[in-house]
Amino acid sequence: MHPRMSRAALAFVLCWTAHATAQPGRVYTSADYAQAERWMDYKVDPLVDHTVADPQWLADGRFWYRDAGPDGVTYTLVDPARHTQAPAFDHTKLAAALNAAIRSGKLMPSASLPLQSSHLPIDDLTLEQGDHVVVVTIGQRVARCDLHGAGQCRQAGELPSPAYDLSPDGRKAAFIRDNNLWVLDEVSGRQTQLTSDGEPDFGYATDNSGWIHSNHPLLVWSPDSKKIATFQQDQRKVRHMHLVSTADGHPDLESWPYPLAGDDNVIAIQRVILDVDARRVIRLKMPPDQHRSTLCDDLSCAGGHGWDDVQWSDDSAHLAFVSTSRDHKQEWLRIADAATGDVREVMQEKVATFFESGSGKTVNWRYLSQSNEVLWYSERDNWGQLYLYDAATGALKNQITHGDGNVIDVLHIDPKGRTVYFTAVGKQAGRDPYFPALYRIQLDGAGLKLLTPEDADHEVTMSPDGRFFVDIASTPTTPQTTVVRDDDGNTMVDVAHQNISRLAATGWKPLTPITVKARDGRTDLYGFLFKPTRFDPAQRYPIVDLVYPGPQSGSCGPRDFSPAHRDLQSLAELGFIVVCIDGMGTPNRSKAFHDALYGDMADNTIPDQVAGIRQLAAQFPWIDASRVGIYGHSGGGAATAAAMFHFPDFFKVGISESGNHDNRIYEDDWAEKWIGLLKKNPDGTTNYDSQANQNFARNLQGHLLLIHGTMDDNVPPNNTLLVVDALIQANKDFDLLMIPNARHGYEAATPYVMRRRWDYFVRNLAGGIPPPDYRITPWAEQQAARGQGPSDDGD
Repeated sequence: MHPRMSRAALAFVLCWTAHATAQPGRVYTSADYAQAERWMDYKVDPLVDHTVADPQWLADGRFWYRDAGPDGVTYTLVDPARHTQAPAFDHTKLAAALNAAIRSGKLMPSASLPLQSSHLPIDDLTLEQGDHVVVVTIGQRVARCDLHGAGQCRQAGELPSPAYDLSPDGRKAAFIRDNNLWVLDEVSGRQTQLTSDGEPDFGYATDNSGWIHSNHPLLVWSPDSKKIATFQQDQRKVRHMHLVSTADGHPDLESWPYPLAGDDNVIAIQRVILDVDARRVIRLKMPPDQHRSTLCDDLSCAGGHGWDDVQWSDDSAHLAFVSTSRDHKQEWLRIADAATGDVREVMQEKVATFFESGSGKTVNWRYLSQSNEVLWYSERDNWGQLYLYDAATGALKNQITHGDGNVIDVLHIDPKGRTVYFTAVGKQAGRDPYFPALYRIQLDGAGLKLLTPEDADHEVTMSPDGRFFVDIASTPTTPQTTVVRDDDGNTMVDVAHQNISRLAATGWKPLTPITVKARDGRTDLYGFLFKPTRFDPAQRYPIVDLVYPGPQSGSCGPRDFSPAHRDLQSLAELGFIVVCIDGMGTPNRSKAFHDALYGDMADNTIPDQVAGIRQLAAQFPWIDASRVGIYGHSGGGAATAAAMFHFPDFFKVGISESGNHDNRIYEDDWAEKWIGLLKKNPDGTTNYDSQANQNFARNLQGHLLLIHGTMDDNVPPNNTLLVVDALIQANKDFDLLMIPNARHGYEAATPYVMRRRWDYFVRNLAGGIPPPDYRITPWAEQQAARGQGPSDDGD
């Protein structure tokens, strides 16, 4: 007892402390955590049968897909014209032939033996001679199997390393060696060097800028397989990023060009065309271009496969491409003569914030060389629409699509019928505005037709000739139904129905879609809500918000059916209500909605998260709005810290993972697209100051856990360390987890991070006691259950 404190005073202090501090609550056991883990994707996905993913069209108008059922995988072949589907081959006979060939040495193994007929690890396949000959790719091995009689397989080749690009005729493969571009003749095996002046940081076709580390060449083959469009990437003056590994001994230094917002010298590309047979380099007659894309923050928006914004004419004589300004506010469509390198400008567009050619998987402009026209995408009327231009004069011929809703992906153009097939969102009133559907329209803007009428998310894969398309329809709460339709929307084949009976038997529950109003009290926002499977409406649950602020994506992700959504259901199982809300500033809504955060990433959609959670708490008495937690990764990590600093009275617990807390020390392209060019004021301040989380760290009141990998080459770890330094200077208590040698997605440390996340919310938001050292399924086992190898996930 303090000598100056009376017993009455002491009793008052003890009473006040007990009232103000969370009482020790539930003691969680390993069984509780195991119950939560059972709802992770690697646990529940194998319980779902007949999922259709990534159907592959063959040249003859049929397609194949993997049909995973309770007894294994069947490779199924669908013929839309004949309205049939059946196993693509005799699985038992093929497995026996492959095993025999491997044992005899005719085929080098590329998978563990023996191969099982119910789990053949086939990556690709083609069919020949009336489907009696099956050519399969397993890993890097290509086997040709004649299934006549007993069946025999032989090795038909070995794919080169993944870092190559195959020509349209299948006879040549382009690859990078020593900063120059080479071509391998697939028939003779001869290797030919096409360029000779490539050097470090000034190489040809390289895709290794900023946070991208790839040796896959970025180029576009001409239709006749005689020319290559590519570039020489100049980053010789770009300043480097440096990371140092953790090691028992001398650490390794990683150092590579990584331009930051506001740098004087950033990456440029010098466009070239390569004549393969003549081994001649034709440089386009224009100044170097910015290293920019109309769709994403790399030249390749499909993960290193293909160079966006570059398209050949059908006769291989001309090359169309789009150049983008450094701040993404201006675009120039140009056409080059492939023989001379002469370049002419066709048209340009300038916007006030940022230009995008879509929000889906591909750029949405097309060079229609047969009619000398250009299909163009623009949000100039507040929605993503298609327009038709004259490629000779650059004059607008007509607007093609109109009204509310955005075009997402242009999938096929029929130049003879002058029709375009595209997916779009928000065009059907009364439906979830994130559900994509397929439409057809004439290039003159007439005849718009909805081809997928169901009120659902539609994943569409069209045949190369445009005659048929695979339609996978589902919602966040209803499983897939897969059909094949013709180009008029008529159902040709009922392909598959996803079966979740084994999943449902475990007690699995679907998520709850939610709609709330944005900060303005008018705009509808959409999201998901997760409750414990043993939900008790008489209880009051703390609520946890998963946040990703955009601008390139939202918090909740796709609207198709998935039995698991990251660890949201698992976290809910521990006694929380868990939500995600796609706030203002995220894509796939109007241009004004997407522009809401432009120039001020400090917003991070947090006012929308607060408004939405308050509405949910008013609607549902089982939500305790006095106990609100928040977490996120990458952009979500930055948003989490911002929430804790700017709304300290609302958010009590936050977990910030790998956040880009200050975009002045993040890669230039991403930051300059969404915030604008860095402007320094005479007093030393900049237009980026308001979004730098370390400037507001002094406001922290609740519990904050910061996590970062020490070898994060996407968002370098000094982003988090600046916040750490500011918290120390402000004398604030916080928690920090630095993961040695981990990249942006944590890889092998992912299970540990997830367990620490659960522990942190259990201890600090629910007032509980976590089980000691619960071990979540190791990463390698998780990946094996997903059917994947090791990977480094992203945002």
